[in-house]
Amino acid sequence: MLTRTVFTPATLALGIAAALALPVAAFAQSAQTKATVDSAKAAGIVGEQADGFLGFVTAAADPAIKAAVQETNAGRAQLYAQAAAKNGVTPAAAGAAAYESVVKGKLRPGDYYRPAGGGWTKK
Repeated sequence: MLTRTVFTPATLALGIAAALALPVAAFAQSAQTKATVDSAKAAGIVGEQADGFLGFVTAAADPAIKAAVQETNAGRAQLYAQAAAKNGVTPAAAGAAAYESVVKGKLRPGDYYRPAGGGWTKK
């Protein structure tokens, strides 16, 4: 007899939150990268997206910001792949769950975010 595990959004969110809370060697974001991303967020250049990745709010960005966003997104992609494997879901579902359960709650006033199917919004 085959059994099927069904993950509810709540259990998936807990699994994603636990995976993201743990230090993962695969996502070794440097202090400089974090500072660059944080500065770009504060300036309204970069924002959080419903897929769990960073995106550009404005079209123009200098190479250091682009590199920092790429590094951060690559690290997040690895985390989402690991969380997805542990929870039996796709990496896309893990990224979206991470946005809902972790990232969305950390948005500060003035930060930009893009909900699924929507445009950039300032909190």
